[in-house]
Amino acid sequence: MIITVAAFKGGVGKSTTALHLATYLQNKADTLLIDGDLNRSALDWSNRGCLPFKVADEKDGVSLATLYEHIVIDTPARPDTNELKTIAKGCDLLVIPTTPDAIALAATLQMVNLLKQFKTNYRILLTLIPPNPNKAGEEARTSLEQAGIPIFKSGIRRLAVFQRAALEGVPVNVVKDSYAKIAWRCYAEAGKEILR
Repeated sequence: MIITVAAFKGGVGKSTTALHLATYLQNKADTLLIDGDLNRSALDWSNRGCLPFKVADEKDGVSLATLYEHIVIDTPARPDTNELKTIAKGCDLLVIPTTPDAIALAATLQMVNLLKQFKTNYRILLTLIPPNPNKAGEEARTSLEQAGIPIFKSGIRRLAVFQRAALEGVPVNVVKDSYAKIAWRCYAEAGKEILR
């Protein structure tokens, strides 16, 4: 299965999402994460510590792809129309992470409108959802559902433990922190939805 993670706006947890979906999929079968982001966030994350799957840039990823059951691709932020067309046609599922704020949602809706012409299988993943009593995540979900836009039932909470995982170069599920299990459960639930 090829999962591509793309977004029109930076700072929405794109690389974090790609990395943790790869972690989940690695528990099921050998998984390769291709870091196509110009910032090389996933490769940097990997170089700081130890990830349970292989991370490669696009060049090496092409030659390694046939060796893996699952491939997760982290893309550059804000792909142009031609790049989006390639992304949309080259994967089994396009995951679009977005934070629940108005600017990120507007960028996501712009991307969704462009995707209509490519007839791709995509789903929105709400990320960096603020804790209660803030209702931004719930309100964003309701708006997207009412617009008929496919969205993951699960969402990713805004938790500092993700930053700690990035600094340690490991997935959040191996960080020694009381919030690590909660953070991991968010991505594990999204992973389950992908494999259903």
